[in-house]
Amino acid sequence: MTTIRDAATVILLREGPDGPAVLMGQRGASAAFMPSKYVFPGGATEPGDAEARFARPLAEACRGALTDRAGTAPEAVAAAGLRELAEETGQVVARPWNGDGPGCAWPGFAGLLPDAGALRFVFRAITPPGRPRRFDARFFLADAGSLATDPDDFGAAEDELAHLHWVPLREARALDMPFITEVVLAEVAAIREGRAAPGVPFFDNRGETSAFRRLGVMDA
Repeated sequence: MTTIRDAATVILLREGPDGPAVLMGQRGASAAFMPSKYVFPGGATEPGDAEARFARPLAEACRGALTDRAGTAPEAVAAAGLRELAEETGQVVARPWNGDGPGCAWPGFAGLLPDAGALRFVFRAITPPGRPRRFDARFFLADAGSLATDPDDFGAAEDELAHLHWVPLREARALDMPFITEVVLAEVAAIREGRAAPGVPFFDNRGETSAFRRLGVMDA
């Protein structure tokens, strides 16, 4: 049985000349998981994520909705999303560090601490059985105004995602993307337009039968 790993994704939303846009990139053709697909930056949690310090903590409502399955702490999931965003795009959601206590050793965070308070938990999905890799993925939404970096500079990005660019929401679904990414995009559009239903959508594929439900009502 394939182990389900905790994972996190951060969706950056930016208002641009062509309307709202999200930051996306394309996975490599040889990738074991979702090859050649356009996705949001993200990845699995790592042991060190649980030790991350934040400039601002997760909103309490956000923590409550994330605490659903025994295992990784909500803070570690948030840290994974912020770390993966920085690694895969060079974009840093952070605030200045005042020098009190240990800083952040992640690349790109010199003089900064990651800002979990900028994250809104908007979607959760567990990879269905039968896939080569399975993740319990939490999707966070963050406004590009929370960036401590130039939103158009991807020079510090690693090479995991190609063709990094801001995609207008109205054009994004025309890209070759996984089904779940398309569903999350629809939820982001609904949130931005103020028509999203209460709670956080959750595609639960832990068992043989898929289930859909909404996690506790929140405004984080």
